Amino acid sequence: MEKTDRYFHGGNYVNLLVDPERAALLKKVSTDLPSITLDDRQLCDFELLTTGAFSPLTGFMNRSNYESVLDRMKLQDGTMWPVPICLDVSETVVRPLEAGQSVAVRDPEGFLLAIMHVEDIWKPDKEKEATLLFGTTERSHPGVAGLFRDAGEYYIGGTLEVLSLPLHFDFKQLRMTPPEVRSLYKKLGWNRVVGFHTANTIHRPEFEMAIRAMHQSRANLLLLPGVGMTGPGDFDYYTRVRCYRHVVGYFPPESSLMSLLPMSMRMAGPREALLQCIIAKNYGCSHFIVGHRHADPGGQNGMAPFYDSDETQSFVKTSAQELGISVVPFDELVYLPFEDEFCPRDEIEDGTETISLSSLDIRERIRTGRKIPRWATFPEVVGELKKAYPPPKKQGFTIFFTGLSGAGKSTIARVLYAKMLEIGNRPVTLLDGDIVRQNLSNELSFSKEHRDINVRRIGFVASEITKNRGVAICAPIAPYAATRAEIRSSIEACGGFIEVHVATPLDVCEKRDRKGMYAKARAGLIKGYTGIDDPYEIPEAPEVRVDTTGKSPDEAAQEILIYLGQKRFI
Repeated sequence: MEKTDRYFHGGNYVNLLVDPERAALLKKVSTDLPSITLDDRQLCDFELLTTGAFSPLTGFMNRSNYESVLDRMKLQDGTMWPVPICLDVSETVVRPLEAGQSVAVRDPEGFLLAIMHVEDIWKPDKEKEATLLFGTTERSHPGVAGLFRDAGEYYIGGTLEVLSLPLHFDFKQLRMTPPEVRSLYKKLGWNRVVGFHTANTIHRPEFEMAIRAMHQSRANLLLLPGVGMTGPGDFDYYTRVRCYRHVVGYFPPESSLMSLLPMSMRMAGPREALLQCIIAKNYGCSHFIVGHRHADPGGQNGMAPFYDSDETQSFVKTSAQELGISVVPFDELVYLPFEDEFCPRDEIEDGTETISLSSLDIRERIRTGRKIPRWATFPEVVGELKKAYPPPKKQGFTIFFTGLSGAGKSTIARVLYAKMLEIGNRPVTLLDGDIVRQNLSNELSFSKEHRDINVRRIGFVASEITKNRGVAICAPIAPYAATRAEIRSSIEACGGFIEVHVATPLDVCEKRDRKGMYAKARAGLIKGYTGIDDPYEIPEAPEVRVDTTGKSPDEAAQEILIYLGQKRFI
């Protein structure tokens, strides 16, 4: 299972795959074991554990290693490790389990992946974890939000005996293990390799940074693109990999390799950058690029940075000395139009004219149908991005109404539905809250949990319609901001999302109440009614806000159509 190799982190290459004889035995006993189903995020960690990219880890961390990593960035045996690799589960999953037993680990389809020998079960202090790992407890940080919103209440630690890697049917030639990549170095005669990890599309600045890093370190390049869980709004990895293939052709012949990395991004700034260094070391890299705002979710998604870029680079550079890998740091590369070249910002004299377009800027230009300057990226990359993300007039999109009962959502939605059918350039689907509840969610009650489930189902159907270049018009109450944000994120990954807050005041809604629901809620006959004894969380920045007091449905729909025209959706 382990092979001693001084060039792997911790001295050992860990391969968790068992031999066929052991696999047959484990498969037999698995039928009598409780099961844990991994989600997409957990599958990424599982795969990197199995292939040895996370060497020397032999499974998901037990409690002592978890706490040691948080407190001092070292495993219990003193090996440097900056980020906890834990298996989080719900209380329901934990209830029948205890330390010392084994569990079957399965993918979402029920396929048996591994047997886990449970060593520890504990309830983590997530406030402490967020503070030490991310340096903040702010929910605006996507890593922190995921920790509190998505991660289970309990962690399970233990070693793994793996029968099979997660199944992948795409880009099989580009999914290589550390030993497979190292064997290619040997075949090509490479001794010095600089690693470059990215979850963004590579444009001209990133390409120039890689070329400079190769020159500075006198090394060839290993491109390790992240194809696991990435940040909100990122291009899908199928599109990015097609772009990477084009960009690789611009490097000097036989100077670069690419291996896809199924990594679940934590966006933990300095600690995450150091973890990427360890992975690069396990892939045989002698050097690693740490760029501007590396692993910083703010820098990549339009918010203020969470981490100081210079401090991140200094921390990683100092820590990496213990790893035996050299860090190649870079400031932001900007374009000098008169010189027609790129240069790090910290090397430019005061008064020099510069232009800068970040990956985020290019992403927004693609999504809104604006032109990309030729100096900013490669024509093949623009072609792939435009093919996957056409301009607004050719995109699918969702119009998502939200507001109190009686605000006028359904009536405006029906008017808009008729107008969009009249325009006739896309298929249009109306997903009214009551209609969906009758046909898709008739088993649900009106509890807070079930109302959320109903809204998520509407969001899922809308995302499928949007993905296939249609128009979805949704009209639920959708009272909770977190659920609306979740739906927005999933739909914006494949098309447009227009949130319409029908901001009709509560007193007006009550006067329109033909079914008498508000009156029953006021009398205490109905519990948990939105606007009375259950809150409606007002959208902070909807694309359109309309009050139907004294306004006809046609007038309200016209405001939405004007917005769609301004944004070139119609």
